[in-house]
Amino acid sequence: MVQYSPSRFSASFAALADATRRGVLAQLANGDASISDLADRFDMTLTGMKKHVGVLELAGLVSTEKVGRVRTCRLGPCRLDEELAWLARYRRMWDARFEALDGVIDVLQRKEKARGRQKRR
Repeated sequence: MVQYSPSRFSASFAALADATRRGVLAQLANGDASISDLADRFDMTLTGMKKHVGVLELAGLVSTEKVGRVRTCRLGPCRLDEELAWLARYRRMWDARFEALDGVIDVLQRKEKARGRQKRR
């Protein structure tokens, strides 16, 4: 069985829980950007954007490099493989439960149709 790192999971999911941080990741998927550029695009202060980037950086989703006065952000090394495997396990469980529920609904609908035919006679 795969062993998961709870602290890394917590950092990843906390980082992804915020819409602005997900937006930053989407923006960085198009190319590197400075914190100033990101702050402008998301209409927020530099301090606010630095905090968001810091959370993403702690999770390994973003890396930054400072050259002179400009801090450039890019997608980080974390590929979320473990997180995706963890989510897939629960998806399989829920898919199985929904398939079972669909089966129950089908049986109930057939019984309901059969009762409707019997009443008309």
